[in-house]
Amino acid sequence: MTVEVLRVGHRGERDKRISTHVALTARALGADRILFICDDNHVRESVNRIVENWGGDFKFEVIDSWKSYIKRFKENNGVVVHLTMYGENINEAINNIKEDINTGKNILIIIGAEKVPKEAYELADYNISIGNQPHSEVAAIAIFLDRLFEGKTLYRDYKDAKIKVMPSKKEKVVITEKK
Repeated sequence: MTVEVLRVGHRGERDKRISTHVALTARALGADRILFICDDNHVRESVNRIVENWGGDFKFEVIDSWKSYIKRFKENNGVVVHLTMYGENINEAINNIKEDINTGKNILIIIGAEKVPKEAYELADYNISIGNQPHSEVAAIAIFLDRLFEGKTLYRDYKDAKIKVMPSKKEKVVITEKK
C-alpha cells in the first residue's frame, strides 16, 4: 500500500510554511509522497533536505490537474479520502477505510489550503471530519495518519538516515552518521 497526500490550493508565498509542515508531517507519519498542483521551490527544497538528512524515500511531486489525478487514482483501485471539518466522524469511518486498504488498495488523502472545490467532495470515497472545530491541516493529516497506522509510524528507523533521534527520558540523544 502507498499513501499519497494531495495538497489542493497551495497559495505560494502565503502558504509555503504551512505547506512545508503538511509535507513533513505526512512524511513523518507514514505517507510516501506529497503532490502539489504548482511547484514551490521552498517546499520542495525543505522536503528534499529533510529526506536527505533524516532518511526514507518520501517524494515531492507536481501534477497538472488534481481532478484528473484523482480520477486516474480511483481507476487504479485507489481509495480517496478528503480531510475536512464537514465530513463523517473519523471515529466512525476509520475502520471502513482500513478495510479498504487491507484489500491492497492505495490511499490518496486530499487536504486543502483554501476552500476545497465541491468536486473534491464528490470525487472522494470518504469525506472525513477530524473534529468539528476549526483547526489546521497539519493537525488533520497528523491525526488521520496516526489513526490509520495506529501509532506504528511514530518511531520508524530509516537505514539511510544521517541524523537519528533516540527516545530518552531525560536527555537529548542524537546520532549523526557521516555518509
